[in-house]
Amino acid sequence: MEAVLIAGITRRLLDELLRSPYRTVELRSARNVLAIERAMEGLRRLFMTYEPFEDVEIGTEGLITELIDANELNMRIPWEESDEREITVCRAKVKLLGLGRVVSIEEKGLVVVVKVREMIPQEMQMG
Repeated sequence: MEAVLIAGITRRLLDELLRSPYRTVELRSARNVLAIERAMEGLRRLFMTYEPFEDVEIGTEGLITELIDANELNMRIPWEESDEREITVCRAKVKLLGLGRVVSIEEKGLVVVVKVREMIPQEMQMG
């Protein structure tokens, strides 16, 4: 199955998704925000992993989710040492579909699409 890669997700969030399959996540990474935009255009499957983008390779494990809805927000932040005082945050509502492992990786600009194989819980070695 193909899915858009969402990387650098905290272990706490991944654990919460395993306990409660519906969750709204807040993404601040520019690459993850672009990935959500791409997923909204058609491919609504996401592969969420703890690993950073640079460390995702064949065999990386994570969660397969379905993107239900997403909203982008511009937020002002206090920032004394820079002229930039606004960030884009994406809130995405997702539904857990299962556990997965990366089989192949295809980069499409800044967005990465991976092919994943669904796994049973006993196969997972996250941690």
